[in-house]
Amino acid sequence: MALKFHDLASDPSELARMLVELRLAQPDERPGITLLTGGVSSSIFRVQLKAGDYCVKQCLPKLKVQKDWYAPVERVFAEAAWLQTAAAIVPRQVPTVFGIDHLRGAFVMEYLPPEQYRNWKIELLAGRIDSEHGRLIGEVLGKLHAATALDSALATSFAHDANFYALRLESYLVESARVHGDLAPRLMALVDTTLSHKLALVHGDVSPKNMLLSPAGIVLLDAETAWYGDPAFDLAFLLNHLLLKAAHRPLLAARYLATFKAITTSYRAYVAWEALATFERRAARLLPGLLLARIDGKSPVEYLDNPARERVRAAARGLILAPPSILDEIPSALAAMLGWG
Repeated sequence: MALKFHDLASDPSELARMLVELRLAQPDERPGITLLTGGVSSSIFRVQLKAGDYCVKQCLPKLKVQKDWYAPVERVFAEAAWLQTAAAIVPRQVPTVFGIDHLRGAFVMEYLPPEQYRNWKIELLAGRIDSEHGRLIGEVLGKLHAATALDSALATSFAHDANFYALRLESYLVESARVHGDLAPRLMALVDTTLSHKLALVHGDVSPKNMLLSPAGIVLLDAETAWYGDPAFDLAFLLNHLLLKAAHRPLLAARYLATFKAITTSYRAYVAWEALATFERRAARLLPGLLLARIDGKSPVEYLDNPARERVRAAARGLILAPPSILDEIPSALAAMLGWG
């Protein structure tokens, strides 16, 4: 039975009741509730209680983007479960979950103050680029995939194929296939390949906007697209963001691409569930499709101007038509196509 959505953003009293039921707040307590900004798929609140500050997350049935984009609100439970699973593998790299409310479709986790936890996307767009951060996230991602690879119990508990299809494959690759009919067979083949490789626990949104820089290293957030599937998707999805930022600030392209290389070098050390060449071939072929999807999918990247979009679109099409076999081919090919020097 589908969860009935009750919007906590429009009913703070219901959110307060939830906190009492989860035994995080006292019955007579009036919590300070602040709706945080920045996300398109969820309502996220900072809650100030006598016991301390917390973060509450509730997924939305319709995402806040220009094109119609719907997804099951039950994906919030996939995220909470992913965070709990990841905490056993990389405990300092994910926030702690303190409570899950199955009636309202929300969960409570650790609040991470922005003055101590810097958002990696903001840092990268500002030109504050340190390839060591790439090495760290490559290591975290590699550990998560290696520790969950070929695990039948996790494959059963994270069999969220419908969520992943709606949030990632349909909205990115299938939508791009609608726009680029001549590329549709190639893009749909990427969809089929991704769906057919169920090898490890996939985060599904490994983006710089979902990473915080802290004294403990990288903290990874926002796993509502968690799914047991192809780890190549996570790696390609992350690397895509470095390419897009290089397109946005081409004078800094060499530094973004150094971070790209740091991620791949760090990550490769953990691939043991299959032959590295087999894994990397899938990631390398998927990456140009995701690059095109951030131009013509349902969630286009917001910081590229129109000339940059045209250049990225043309470059992505070229790479889809002549697919690379290894990830290292992509930065050099784009540098040549886009004149990065």
